[in-house]
Amino acid sequence: MNAQGDLTDTLTRQRLEEQRRALRALLARPLLRAEDAAFPLVRRHAATLRDWLAREAGWHLQSERDFVRLHKRSPDHLDATRPARVGRGTQRKTFNRRRYALFCLLLADLERGEAQITLGRLGEGLGLAVSDPALAERGLDFSLDNQEARRDLVVVVRLLLELGVLARVAGDEEAFLRRGLEGDVLYDVHRRVLSALLVTARGPSLVALGGADADLDIDARLNALAETFVPDTPEGRNRELRHRLARRLLDDPVVYWSDLDEEEAAYLVNQRGAMSRRIQQATGLVPEVRAEGMALVDPDDELTDEKMPAEGTEAHLALLMAGQLADIGPEGATFEQMESWIQAWQSQYRRYWKKAACEPGAAHGLCRQAVARLVALRLAERHGERIHPLPALGRFRVQEVTLPDDAPRQTDLANSETP
Repeated sequence: MNAQGDLTDTLTRQRLEEQRRALRALLARPLLRAEDAAFPLVRRHAATLRDWLAREAGWHLQSERDFVRLHKRSPDHLDATRPARVGRGTQRKTFNRRRYALFCLLLADLERGEAQITLGRLGEGLGLAVSDPALAERGLDFSLDNQEARRDLVVVVRLLLELGVLARVAGDEEAFLRRGLEGDVLYDVHRRVLSALLVTARGPSLVALGGADADLDIDARLNALAETFVPDTPEGRNRELRHRLARRLLDDPVVYWSDLDEEEAAYLVNQRGAMSRRIQQATGLVPEVRAEGMALVDPDDELTDEKMPAEGTEAHLALLMAGQLADIGPEGATFEQMESWIQAWQSQYRRYWKKAACEPGAAHGLCRQAVARLVALRLAERHGERIHPLPALGRFRVQEVTLPDDAPRQTDLANSETP
């Protein structure tokens, strides 16, 4: 091959690698601002990425001068295993239903507001919003006089800061927590970013069923927001199936055959080779197909909300819990049983765990944290007060091995025959 051909191949490989890095950055963070390291890369390859995302997953990529937004639509809008989080380490805060409700109310207030706003003004707006009888009936309340309510407000605002909807001009949220309005904070409102947050197939104002929108329950409203038009043709139905399955493969840790309906399962069985090759080429995710399901594994361990194994007391505990559940089998265990395991491990691993994890009564919270991690990773599922292992948990099963030199037995992680 001549020098010109070598240069062309090198440039092609470089372009494909840049596109892969840009797509991975978008999958990890669907909203990238100009200051993000990956932003120039995504903007450079926006046209190619937009075509691939629309064709494979039915997702739209919005590229603006100061931000890019991947309009992802979740394959399961009832999935509560991956809530929004802000902060790091011990300061990490997780969103619950109350914080999500306050988040939505703040967005509505910001949409009607000015280019600048204070934290106190946002709190006052929430106080007025929750006075709506429909919200009051559902137990939602808010008052700036309540420190816990101010804490929820600060958590929500910090997510808006991370997303780039707000930019701090003056003040400090910690001072506001301590002193209320005496420690107020001033923000700039970035309205273009604000307008890109909502990702729906239909606008909320258009969601109605027979003109009785007020009578819709939350599930019906969510379904209506996500509902898309699918042409009643073989091509249209196949395209919708491909989009739906690609979203699950890109978003979910594991896709089990048992979770798919008959039509989805048949399509994926027939098309999984072609689909997985296209996704692997574009993202670097490696397909793993087993008897119970399919997963796209990230060798670089970057595209996951929860890592396992990982460092830290909680991560170690989740790994121990995974091994124990895998040994028990399909019947699973109750929370009470799992708390007893943790109490035994507290004395065994006291030297390695953080002090708070070994205090009396800590097992209750630690158990629920570990279970939440396993459920989020689709390694286990919860039915009431009992936790059942799922097939992918088998890869974390611990077995006893004997070394060839007859050294004392040690434990080792053994891969199972399931994903």
